[in-house]
Amino acid sequence: MRTTLAPEALDVTDRLLINRLQEGLPMEHAPFARIAQEAGLSEPEVVDRITHLREIGAITRFGPFIDAEAMGGAFCLCAMAVPRDRFDEVMTLVNAQPEVAHNYERQHRLNMWFVLACEKPEQIAEAAVRIEGETGLQVLRFPKLKEFFIGFRVEA
Repeated sequence: MRTTLAPEALDVTDRLLINRLQEGLPMEHAPFARIAQEAGLSEPEVVDRITHLREIGAITRFGPFIDAEAMGGAFCLCAMAVPRDRFDEVMTLVNAQPEVAHNYERQHRLNMWFVLACEKPEQIAEAAVRIEGETGLQVLRFPKLKEFFIGFRVEA
């Protein structure tokens, strides 16, 4: 379970970096150089701050979003109803699967939600069936019917 950061955990520069990084990185040899210049920092300082933001939980990941479908693969949102007393056990089994991109606990009958990302569309069913076999629980699959680009951004 995540805890909320104290208000003083992020300084003005941290907030500037979080906001700037949500806009994407320039596709150039030294993408942090431009961001460092904008923030009045050195490149190593930018990298160190991003590492620190990750370590304290201000950001949960930092990296590219890969479009598996554009490369012939597939994504699928999945959900499971996991008995409370088995949640940690099932989470460990699900997270051990190489196809699991992220996994979230929810306060709902369907309390485990995760994304399968596979190199080939038919591997979605194979991974889901494998998880069902290992856990003894049904994996509900919610394939994407239509893609929406919403431009999600959180002001830090």
